[in-house]
Amino acid sequence: MNKPFDLEERTYLFARDCRLYIQKIPKTISNIEDGKQVVRASGSVGANYIEANEKLGEKDLSFRLKIARKEAKESKYWLRLLQELNPEFNAISDLLIIESEELRKILSAIITKTTK
Repeated sequence: MNKPFDLEERTYLFARDCRLYIQKIPKTISNIEDGKQVVRASGSVGANYIEANEKLGEKDLSFRLKIARKEAKESKYWLRLLQELNPEFNAISDLLIIESEELRKILSAIITKTTK
């Protein structure tokens, strides 16, 4: 799968794909609650990255990027919980977990470069 070079687009696709995954899994109490967390965290990755691009200063840029990175980590956490309880959807959740980790690494690299 070719991933977009545009990080705004890539974070959007991640949030979209997380939502599509949540729509597919069974509607148990834990899936619903954990799914809500995935939806919030995955959407927040892109939203905070977009806000970082509209920075009000260097401190704001760093702050927003760190929040986006934190939300990528949180997305991975909730996705792992859902994966363990919904193994029949591992093909989808594996890709989402990998993408959350790749986004975290990209954001970490940006943070490192911008704080030097």
